[in-house]
Amino acid sequence: MNADELDARWRAYLESWAIPPEILAKAPADPWGHSPARFGARTDRAMVEADSGPTTARLAEVLPGSVLDVGAGTGAASLPLRDRVTSLTAVDSSPAMLAELLVRADKLGIPTTVVEGRWPDVAGSVGRADAAVAAHVVYNVPDLAAFLRALNGHARRRVVIELTHRHPMSWLNPLWEQVHGVRRPVRPIAEDAVSLADALGFDVRVEEREAPLERFGTIEELAASACHRLCLDPSRAAEIAETAQQLGMWPVPRDRWVTIWWDVE
Repeated sequence: MNADELDARWRAYLESWAIPPEILAKAPADPWGHSPARFGARTDRAMVEADSGPTTARLAEVLPGSVLDVGAGTGAASLPLRDRVTSLTAVDSSPAMLAELLVRADKLGIPTTVVEGRWPDVAGSVGRADAAVAAHVVYNVPDLAAFLRALNGHARRRVVIELTHRHPMSWLNPLWEQVHGVRRPVRPIAEDAVSLADALGFDVRVEEREAPLERFGTIEELAASACHRLCLDPSRAAEIAETAQQLGMWPVPRDRWVTIWWDVE
């Protein structure tokens, strides 16, 4: 397949993850939403543990220098490199996430510019950086080819992308079938993103590892998250915890994290 065909296939795969309207209508909260506080705690842990995984290592190889962090969240991909980041531009559609990032960047003394919006819609207002990183965001990107091209066009030295091997909501698939009678998709997976980046002409390299973090610390955390994602009232958490255990979903196996990177010509 050529790049256009692979891009269209990626978009179709993501569209298949849409929640059925009749289920979504009953959701007490946005099932796709994320907690800035929880993301912030993960960023704090990443900074303390000084993660030396492939994403951090590939970024560090082309630093010190400026970093563009797209889908930055609270800064888990960029702030752990604080000693090598001379300036940071953080792009995210969530002002609450960017606020959490700014608090941490200010404490670290990293000159930081935040840009609220979706990439590549806001790319025209963002300058180039020595390295561009997008960690755990591409499964939210339907137009992946445009996203990758814009990243490449804004990086002087290297582009680094991190994602889970499977869609990050895949762990819920048994519960979707058990609770709602809905079979969830299998794809896209990381290999689909790799194939598209390669078809775009980038000299792609790939590294994998086990995720450094457990998804949940307790079965109660799993149940609360599952209720949120499954569009259920939080009062059903105990029931969901019991069902998850019956389905063999606890403890949740660690994800495989994939790092995709290439140097900019």
